[in-house]
Amino acid sequence: MPTRRHFLQQAARGGAGLLLAPLAGLESCAPGTSRSHIRGSLHGANHATGHLLRNAAALPAPTATRTVEMLIVGGGVSGLAARRELERLGVPPQEILLVELDEQVGGNSRAGHNLVSAYPWGAHYLPVPDARNHALLAFLREADVITGTDAASGLPIYNEYYLCHDPEERLLLQGHWQSGLVPELGVPTPEKAQIARFFQLVEEMRRAVGSDGRDAFRIPVQEASHDARYRELDTLTFAQYLRHQGFTSPHLLWYLDYCCRDDYGATPAQVSAWAGLHYFAARKGQAHNATGADVLTWPQGNGFLVEQLRRQAASPIQPDTVAYALHATPTGLAADCYHVPTRQTTRVQARQVILSTPLFITERLLAGLPASAQRALPCHRAPWVVVNLTVEYLPQAPGQPLSWDNVLYGCASVGYVHANHQSLSLNADSPHVITWYLPLPAADPVAARRRAYQTSYDEWVRQALQELETAHPGITALVQRADVWVWGHGMVAPTPGFVSGPARQQAAQPWRNQLFLAHTDLSGISIFEEGFYQGLRAAYEAAAARHLTYFS
Repeated sequence: MPTRRHFLQQAARGGAGLLLAPLAGLESCAPGTSRSHIRGSLHGANHATGHLLRNAAALPAPTATRTVEMLIVGGGVSGLAARRELERLGVPPQEILLVELDEQVGGNSRAGHNLVSAYPWGAHYLPVPDARNHALLAFLREADVITGTDAASGLPIYNEYYLCHDPEERLLLQGHWQSGLVPELGVPTPEKAQIARFFQLVEEMRRAVGSDGRDAFRIPVQEASHDARYRELDTLTFAQYLRHQGFTSPHLLWYLDYCCRDDYGATPAQVSAWAGLHYFAARKGQAHNATGADVLTWPQGNGFLVEQLRRQAASPIQPDTVAYALHATPTGLAADCYHVPTRQTTRVQARQVILSTPLFITERLLAGLPASAQRALPCHRAPWVVVNLTVEYLPQAPGQPLSWDNVLYGCASVGYVHANHQSLSLNADSPHVITWYLPLPAADPVAARRRAYQTSYDEWVRQALQELETAHPGITALVQRADVWVWGHGMVAPTPGFVSGPARQQAAQPWRNQLFLAHTDLSGISIFEEGFYQGLRAAYEAAAARHLTYFS
């Protein structure tokens, strides 16, 4: 059987025949180690299929043609949101087709499951949204996440089962689990003063309004103020800003580094000061039965939201399909789409196309179109590794009990979430699934991605357990299964100048009222709200162009 590395190399050279082999079989940890009893799977966003784009000329020529009004390429949150919104804007479902590279939709909000629990493969929560985000709230109502509206305040009422249960989060510091993630246990008084000063600054930024009347920080990013006083923060790194402001506390700097790695997959030295403050100052959720600090979560993480988006529309979805070239036609655009299971290419002709693909893929798809269609927007995208561990039970250190979010001070990972946390019937001695997240920030993401792809299943499991043993001594012997996912391209990081620079706005512009782009790369921040917004924006632009075409 070919090794996984050989498999990837063949795919990158256009070895389409190997694509019929499964991406992930049963893996084992190294014999003779304390991990030798552990079995599981090694997955990844379908980089083997995706790498066919590097040698698209080796793919078979189209042997069939299909015609639709609207083609959506990419089934992440943006693509699914666009599909749903197009139907609400009056496009008949049979006139829409969504093609997706992987075997299932969801992008980095995908989920898995086993006999113990469903669990996330990526994004795993949604903060209580801003009550002004009416489109998002309408979606959540249809998904029964919002169950009503308070008559007195007009604020939404959230489904109590989906609001994260207590205890919500804890931090292992000095061998003791404390409540909350901001370091407190044993932190010297001068450092506590710095921490308080930082959060006072955050509160001022949260309330700040620019000269254009917009909030200085808001979600979606497009709704935030363009006032130069705040956009200038996008010209320097968060680390530089913190030094300028006199923040030197090691515990505070660790916490802010954790926050940047957790939300952006990058460090304060890599993201902009605007992005570092946005992490805190843009959260303005309101609800009758929750606060802006509360989050919505599910055992499968944001896989729940993906499934709701999928269900709330009826148009067809074709997975395992590589859209590898776009061509201009007299009536719109055509996309050559290679279907992996059948090894056949179909030319899909459409009046309009929405590309909800990451920009490094978008650039390849646009290569055959005129220069005016090109969209150059270099993105910093670091790899991530996610390990789902099924364990008999979790030995506990003293302090705060097992929480939904569990973080270890000073470690390379951003901790783990407890997939079963929303289960009301779970007891301490029953099996658990925990999802461990490891961002791989690096100055050279390409080299980091190459190393991540070449790292073995056993090594990822070893790294996860080496860290978790410090918090749960003896956990290795209790692991029943370990499943690993390598996200080679992770998510976009808001590096200095990315959010406020003109290239981001230019990249989002439609082309000839036929081509529209929708992806969190166009926001600079990879969160559900931004993906949802980008999908709706593209759908509105496409619908408006249809109206101009048909009724002008």
